[in-house]
Amino acid sequence: MMKNLFRYVITLVVMTIAVVLLYSLYKVNLWGMQNYIADYVVILLGIFIGIIYYILFSDVAADAIMKQLGIAEGKLVKMDMKELASGVAGVVVGLIIANLIGMSLNGYGVVGTGITVILNVVLGFLGYRVATRKRDEMDLPMFKSNQSKSYSGRPKILDTSVIIDGRILDLLQTGFIEGKIIIPTFVLDELRHIADSSDSLKRTKGRRGLDILNEIQKQLSVPVVIKEFNTKEKIEVDSKLLKMAEKLDAFVVTNDYNLNKVAEVQGVKVLNINELANAVKPMLVPGEEMTVTVIKAGKENGQGIAYLNDGTMIVVEGGSGKIGETLKVVVTSVLQTAAGRMIFTKIVPEK
Repeated sequence: MMKNLFRYVITLVVMTIAVVLLYSLYKVNLWGMQNYIADYVVILLGIFIGIIYYILFSDVAADAIMKQLGIAEGKLVKMDMKELASGVAGVVVGLIIANLIGMSLNGYGVVGTGITVILNVVLGFLGYRVATRKRDEMDLPMFKSNQSKSYSGRPKILDTSVIIDGRILDLLQTGFIEGKIIIPTFVLDELRHIADSSDSLKRTKGRRGLDILNEIQKQLSVPVVIKEFNTKEKIEVDSKLLKMAEKLDAFVVTNDYNLNKVAEVQGVKVLNINELANAVKPMLVPGEEMTVTVIKAGKENGQGIAYLNDGTMIVVEGGSGKIGETLKVVVTSVLQTAAGRMIFTKIVPEK
């Protein structure tokens, strides 16, 4: 039914254009047409062109239009109401600006009309892109309920590694991360693939990641969105993640060192969980005393190794012979490495 309606409407449009165009040529007497052709013949010729179009091309054109409408409908259905409303508002503002500029070009005939059309397309598209990227900064009362809260900040996209790691759940529960949390569908697919792996370790990690993701969706009061993102070219997950962050003007949350470096090159902002963990570890200064338990021997002769509750490594000079003992030590120096912070100490002599 809808397809036939499109066929009839498009045929009428083609027929009308053909009649108007041919009659315009007739009125200017192109090639002396008025000398040997009656005006009604021109109109009949336009109608005949419309009939030929209906027989030969209307079915193909209607199929193409229906296909594009289906794609557009699918994209619109997946958009949340705030994104859709901000996009429409952006297009409207862009079109208003374009037509205000176009009013000053009315006196330039076809050239002015062409420029106005181009301005409508460009500014309408630009308005849509800007509005959808800045939608989280908009305060729209129509999308609020009495229980809902306003979440400011740029969106945060979680990658596979940070979900499997698990610390992101505790971090989100503290409220230190603001903005919408986005889980790309390709990250979800990768988690499922890992969870179905024949390797028992990978399978355990994948299932842990799915459990963490489930807890994030259940427990958190911040908005969590599963969002689809596709590219024309086939690229790996990390590259797709960065492209998505760039398009949505979002941060990527990860603990992948390599992804962090690639993002720096591409100018994408990354929040690295490992860097955050190192940053919030307690600062110890030389001369400060603490109590530790030596658990193993160090690499260097005579050294013992202990750990703080947060995983910080403590190197105890002369501790290799005191494995299993709890000792009082004093900090001699602190070394910051790419792997984290190492604290060097020596045993406090018993009084």
